[in-house]
Amino acid sequence: MAAMAARYLYLVRHGEALPDESGLTEAGRRQAEHLGRRLASAPLSVIHHSPLPRARQTAELIAGRLDGVPLRSAETAGDYFPYVPRRDELPPAFADTLLSRFAGHPDEELRRGPALAREALAEFTGPVEGAEPRHELVVTHNFLVAWLVRAAHDAPAWRWMGMNQGNASLTVIRYAPDRPASVLIHNDMGHLPEELRWTGFPPELRA
Repeated sequence: MAAMAARYLYLVRHGEALPDESGLTEAGRRQAEHLGRRLASAPLSVIHHSPLPRARQTAELIAGRLDGVPLRSAETAGDYFPYVPRRDELPPAFADTLLSRFAGHPDEELRRGPALAREALAEFTGPVEGAEPRHELVVTHNFLVAWLVRAAHDAPAWRWMGMNQGNASLTVIRYAPDRPASVLIHNDMGHLPEELRWTGFPPELRA
């Protein structure tokens, strides 16, 4: 049996996006640069990123602060609904509110997202072969970070909903061969100046 080592998965929501989502605002660029400085000492082997401009630009700005860490575009790191629950899976008190999130989205989109989410679990999670731990960064979107945190906690599949990440916040999950997944850091914005924190977060939930 091949030796297995721990994987450290660093998850980042992209920096603040322009209203049309064609790229980053100036604040979003600053957020990415601050995050790059924080990650400069991390032993990252690769930066996976969503193909969408706001995530790709965030990844490029982070990479500019690192020493030769390769960038890799991955559809599995994109922006999609990772799971669409049935009504009977949800607490009745807020089933209508949660299900309304999917209204108006085409069936193909609602099928494609869960398929990508299953691929993301296979691609980004779990221990790795070999004797050395692996450190990987995924620059992605709110929903995928929530989906992977949910999975690390073995929570019900629908429970990615209602979990929010700030722009350029950092989450780290450890997958060891001999123990359950461990969320070491979640939604950490300590690397950002106060005026750049909490963007992209629902206003009523901001600290």
